[in-house]
Amino acid sequence: MLFVALLVSVVLHELMHGVAAYWLGDDTAASAGRLTLNPLASVDPLTTVILPFILIVTAGVPFFAAKPVPFNPDRVRGGEYGAALVGLAGPLTNFALAVVGALVFRVSAGTVQDAAYIFTIVNVGLAVFNLIPFPPLDGSRLLYAFAPEPIQRAMAAIEQMGFIVVLIFILVIFQFIAPVISNIDNSITTFLLG
Repeated sequence: MLFVALLVSVVLHELMHGVAAYWLGDDTAASAGRLTLNPLASVDPLTTVILPFILIVTAGVPFFAAKPVPFNPDRVRGGEYGAALVGLAGPLTNFALAVVGALVFRVSAGTVQDAAYIFTIVNVGLAVFNLIPFPPLDGSRLLYAFAPEPIQRAMAAIEQMGFIVVLIFILVIFQFIAPVISNIDNSITTFLLG
């Protein structure tokens, strides 16, 4: 149930980034064949397979990432605000899926209720985590739109570090903010599931 919930949620999350970019004038994702529900399009060998395996074995941290949908922030209407909307599309999709899961949870029983519970928790977790304003997470796009130029430059420098910054974030920085993230997750989940 967890695997299916993650698969559906991550694929829709990434797809909606591409759809939002397309609606705002950037066809990069469409040209790359990423406007699809095919889960294989979202698999990145490094961040979806190798990284999770290494992290689970070495640090016990079950973390994985899908292949990000490509988009060109310079091609979307609205500039930085348009890019922020593209960034928000994924987490907002997860929040919408969490609401659907919670509604199913409230009107069902047995295995269906168990699946809806897991689906809701997964989507709340994905939405909240991705809204952290740290590059390359989706929340950084929102921060870019409103941050002063020096912060934007610092975020761009962090983002250019690529894979290493993801590892630093997961293994070092996230440990300090995990209790806050967990409290937010729990509050939203409790509100939705009752």
